[in-house]
Amino acid sequence: MQDAMQLVIVTGMSGAGKTVAMQSFEDLGYFCVDNMPPALMDKFWELVKESGKIKKVALVIDLRSRAFYEAVVEMIRNLEDENGISAKILFLDASNEELVARYKETRRSHPLAMDGRVLDGINRERELLEEIKSKATLVIDTSNLAPRQLREEIFHNFEASENTTFHINVMSFGFKYGIPIDADVVMDVRFLPNPYYVAALKEKTGLDQGVYDYVMQSEKTAHFYEQFIAMLRFIIPGYIDEGKSSLTIAIGCTGGQHRSVAIAQRIGLDLKADAYNVNIYHRDMKKRKETVNRS
Repeated sequence: MQDAMQLVIVTGMSGAGKTVAMQSFEDLGYFCVDNMPPALMDKFWELVKESGKIKKVALVIDLRSRAFYEAVVEMIRNLEDENGISAKILFLDASNEELVARYKETRRSHPLAMDGRVLDGINRERELLEEIKSKATLVIDTSNLAPRQLREEIFHNFEASENTTFHINVMSFGFKYGIPIDADVVMDVRFLPNPYYVAALKEKTGLDQGVYDYVMQSEKTAHFYEQFIAMLRFIIPGYIDEGKSSLTIAIGCTGGQHRSVAIAQRIGLDLKADAYNVNIYHRDMKKRKETVNRS
């Protein structure tokens, strides 16, 4: 049986965390749209169904008028009448005191405050959203939640396992081409034996068995790798606990062709064996050869 298409309407009080919620749903693999006008909803849903590829959709909507509310309720009613659609409403709330504090901290004006006080806008919005809140599938009060805790709450309610969204990128690179700016963990392996100075291995890469064996058979490499992989296995659960959706581990040598490639490849395969979702990427492996060919 084909899984039901999932639709989540994310709404609630302005300042209660809808931006964090949208980012969380993106990490869960949802196709997210922020503040879609009600008039476009029917057309949008037709395009989603026609594509046949989008199975999870999250619409983040500020219901600041009666027309918005009626359009959303009507859309959900129509979708639930169709086969294969599972629609839910997530309502984010927070106390008046906390919302006022957040607006003061960001120095933003409330969208419904007009020329009045922030609290006046909050009260108008709370009255407007009272009915949609009563229809919500899930209400989350973010008054005492840090952004990470809100992410965890959304993961808990909309995905069976938080770990299914976490992925690790293991990349090799050459220091001569610059350190990857998106790396979380950078390890320099230029202290390991260098196959570049072996004539038979110079033009090969760390993916070739001869180069791989040359790097790995060193006693220095064996001692280093044992400690480094143990450190990664220790710290990765901590990144997951902090709510990170991905971790990039960058392994660098001089040119990114030999040592870093061999080490990154082994790390990636070992972490895959630990049941992590791992992508392995060798950024600079072919750059030297491409440079020589252009010369």
